[in-house]
Amino acid sequence: MKSSLKILSVVEATTVNAVGKLVLDFDVTARELAASGTDFPAVAGSVVTFDRSPNARPNEFILAAKNAGVELDVIPERRRFDLSVLPALQRVAADRGPDVIVTNSVKSHFLLWRTRLWQKYPWVAFHHGYTTTDSKMRLYNRFDRWSLPKADVVVTVCNAFARELTTAVGLLPEQIRVQHNSIRPGPTVAAEEVLELRERLGISARQRVILSVGRLSKEKAHSDLIVAFKALYELQSNTNCKLVIVGDGPERQSLTNAARESGLDARIIFTGQLGEVGPYYAMADVFVLSSHSEGSPNVLLEAMAANLPVVATCVGGVPEIVENEKSALLVPAKDPTALATAIARILSDSSLGLRLAEDAAAVIAKNHTPEQYVHALIKIYDEAISLRGYKTTD
Repeated sequence: MKSSLKILSVVEATTVNAVGKLVLDFDVTARELAASGTDFPAVAGSVVTFDRSPNARPNEFILAAKNAGVELDVIPERRRFDLSVLPALQRVAADRGPDVIVTNSVKSHFLLWRTRLWQKYPWVAFHHGYTTTDSKMRLYNRFDRWSLPKADVVVTVCNAFARELTTAVGLLPEQIRVQHNSIRPGPTVAAEEVLELRERLGISARQRVILSVGRLSKEKAHSDLIVAFKALYELQSNTNCKLVIVGDGPERQSLTNAARESGLDARIIFTGQLGEVGPYYAMADVFVLSSHSEGSPNVLLEAMAANLPVVATCVGGVPEIVENEKSALLVPAKDPTALATAIARILSDSSLGLRLAEDAAAVIAKNHTPEQYVHALIKIYDEAISLRGYKTTD
């Protein structure tokens, strides 16, 4: 007879962002494992989320959750930190009767703290890092100093963030667990689809492709990448490349201006936000992560799973995932010249790119599968429950 585990996840995503992907994939993978005949608990997962336009078409995350077969409760809200949702959140918890409640960002931590549901249910809080730089979000991030100390366990995505939580939030080291993200490799992309994409973007068969994927915000440092792209042409006069930047965000206009000022704007393509990025990874020759701050970046894992050689800045959890000169080329942050030099090495040495890509794919298979991720989190949830003296799934 299998044991069971009821998990209620509080998610504030409106799109299928990195957090949304992890939550939905956890639920799908847990169901797959439970149905596999192995000795795995029957996980009854459900998600509660918020919607500011309940009478309009459901947002992207809600649609994705329903399509994935996830049990879902949607609470209407009027603004970002709408305290009128608290009674509804309490009712959802009472109806679902979870063994553990999981929160996934500053807002959900804060709301759970205010409901005092943590006094009744074991609570695991996920911390994905403080990367938003506007003044309002910096203020909101400070709410964690009130809420997170009440969680039974706080899970963060890298050791760098764990250290930050002890200093910035005041958590005890024994309260924190580090768990890197996982990735489910996408389907194989047909050559015809890649060819059609190149034609649509105006990229010739002879041109190499440098790819970046991520939110266009300051900490992602796409401006450094544009400077590096210009330096690449200065390093190698015969370079014939296009830089493709996938994503959108508050820095879009400033980056468009930087591309124009570089004189290479005809070779820099901004695609905007995309739902499906698989063909872009398949088209690229090298993936570049130029960030000043990162945790366990999904885009890095996606590129590695797509057998794409990687150049990345050595920040946050990146060096915990990949090893310099083995599974990626790592460079200092805020150093566009080093970024350009590393990109040039991969573009000019096909054997180096192949070796890096093969090793990176092996790292994904060894350390970052959805099944490993689910098993690791189940152990953490069991630990949080046992801290309260409740049942475990043993």
